[in-house]
Amino acid sequence: MKDARFEGVRGDQGCPPVCDPSMILIADDNENDSILIVETLKAAGVKNQIMLVVDGKDVIAYLKGEQQYADRATYPQPSILLLDLRMPKIGGFEVLEWLKFAIPTRDILIVIFSGYAELSDIRRGYELGARSFLPKPCRVEDIQNLVRAYSTYWQVDNTTWHPRARQQTGPA
Repeated sequence: MKDARFEGVRGDQGCPPVCDPSMILIADDNENDSILIVETLKAAGVKNQIMLVVDGKDVIAYLKGEQQYADRATYPQPSILLLDLRMPKIGGFEVLEWLKFAIPTRDILIVIFSGYAELSDIRRGYELGARSFLPKPCRVEDIQNLVRAYSTYWQVDNTTWHPRARQQTGPA
């Protein structure tokens, strides 16, 4: 059964080939969290193609272009990785450790999504190459802040996304 909330989201079931330099790879083992992230991205006006994987083992296979992810026309390299820290098989920290030494990640925007916002986890994530950390559940404003901070990674629908005007301090 096709879930309307995942319209435009590509998974492992027979997706049409798309080469999109602005691909978002979401790695989260919790389907409800994945649904919320996708809905929040859409509400924020994000138009990037989205792929979902459920554990760190699949993240690594996807990034290496191995197994079912070998066809780069169907599974292009992402420019954004939204990574949960606590996943089965291989967790988010292990993925970050692998990324740090296996492939150059300066072109990939790595954002940690986690329900556990311990300072030590945040610090370790940054040390391993993450550029941002958002608590779950994230809000539309959180995504809009990411879009503003890392604008070259995102495709946004300007008819639904309106960045806040900067507030002036003092008299105009």
